[in-house]
Amino acid sequence: MVRFSNPILPGFHPDPSICRVGEDYYLVTSSFEWFPGVPIFHSKDLVHWRQLGHVLDRASQLPLDGVRPSGGVYAPTLRHHNGLFYMITTLVDGLMESGNFIVTAADPAGPWSDPYWLPETEGFDPSLFFDDDGRAWVHGARPARQPQFEGHTEVWLRELDLNGMKPAGEEHVLWDGAVKGAVWAEGPHIYKADGTYYLLVSEGGTEHDHAISVARAKRVTGPYTGSSRNPILTHRNLGRDHPIVGTGHGDLVRTPAGDWWMVLLAMRPYGGGYHYNLGRETFLTPVHWEDGWPVAGLVQPSGEAPALATCRWPTPPACDDFDTVRLLPQWNHLRTPREPYWTLTERPGFLRLRGRPESITERANPSLIARRQEHVHFAVHASMEFIPENRERAGLVLLQNDDFHILLVMTTGGLTVIRREDGVDHTLVQADVPPGRLWLGVEAHGQEYQMLYGTRPGEWRLLGEPVDGRVLSTTLAGGFIGAYIGMYLSGEGHPTGNVADFDWFEYLPLPEY
Repeated sequence: MVRFSNPILPGFHPDPSICRVGEDYYLVTSSFEWFPGVPIFHSKDLVHWRQLGHVLDRASQLPLDGVRPSGGVYAPTLRHHNGLFYMITTLVDGLMESGNFIVTAADPAGPWSDPYWLPETEGFDPSLFFDDDGRAWVHGARPARQPQFEGHTEVWLRELDLNGMKPAGEEHVLWDGAVKGAVWAEGPHIYKADGTYYLLVSEGGTEHDHAISVARAKRVTGPYTGSSRNPILTHRNLGRDHPIVGTGHGDLVRTPAGDWWMVLLAMRPYGGGYHYNLGRETFLTPVHWEDGWPVAGLVQPSGEAPALATCRWPTPPACDDFDTVRLLPQWNHLRTPREPYWTLTERPGFLRLRGRPESITERANPSLIARRQEHVHFAVHASMEFIPENRERAGLVLLQNDDFHILLVMTTGGLTVIRREDGVDHTLVQADVPPGRLWLGVEAHGQEYQMLYGTRPGEWRLLGEPVDGRVLSTTLAGGFIGAYIGMYLSGEGHPTGNVADFDWFEYLPLPEY
């Protein structure tokens, strides 16, 4: 018996949506204020995934300028119809564009089209359903037209004109949650099985009370009747000390053999208290049917793998030596970059960051290249060449948002560790380290993040005491994302022509001890 481990996508990979094309499976997740947007993955066995790239990888597709922390791209849905892939999502609180939009591609690896905006729709978490009669339907969640309590939402449905890529015809209100007073009925997806339409909806809010409910109807437009066993999946009854919490926002997929599986988000608290620095991750769980309803059990840390031929992809190298001409797909920018502040070719074999005034404390696009934290215990090491001037700082950053992060940076005052909490900087330690070539490191065990440095290869020194990492958890910092770690250079509000060169960057999972 082949087994698999959850999560199947560790780290900040929330709101998963999946579709199958033949024997191939494709999956997307939310990306919020990070660019490129909507990472897309490929699998043949539902367990092992490789990243193909991003759906939204051009500024013309994704204007994130000035977007607030945990604004931006919410809850994408991925579907395939008549040889074309469709991705629909919401850009929330955009200052240039906002609302629901669709992009399409013949190849899931891209290129994807520029957005087809849907100003006729409202709300968030849009989804698509292609019926077997050739008709297409768009549906989503929005605040209820006649709200009865705070957080009261409803699911709407309209036909979609694929030629004009816009809604058409009458609007239908389908559902507003299964539980009395259910808040935030959202993330709707419609499926058809044995001639019956099923509506899968999350409710309870995307934190500890998250849950998934289901309703069914004889017509896609309803009326929908909920299952008497709702919610069909939740961990909220298991308490805050359970290893997997907040299960919800699921999407169903059926294998060629007829087996049903669900991808969904959940969190893994750790380090004492209810903190989850990794954010909401993507999990996999089996689904079976009883009395005409889908049934899902508890989401387990491990389980029997789908009855599919195992397909393992090559493991990406732990160390990026920056020998490519383009950034690898794990790297992201904070909001949409409008100028090339990084280069891999100006000094071959190095990632060069160009200094600019923008800081990570602003709702801006700073000179930052970052990747997700994916493990509770991990180590990051990097080699940097930088000579600071004036107020400049360069080095490593562990980022939750503009008001909550940790810095390990070289400044004119020396190598400095700064913990920012609730918008206030706390300088924890400053060491008199000569500028030039430095080796920088972070080794995390649970919520203890130990800063390291070296002035010669392989000669690591501790820098101060371990830093409390709970500042990187959304339970303290708020919002919807997980922690990022990356390379950073800023003039901190002042123009600068300086550069910081990074020779390599490695990310390694560490064993628990």
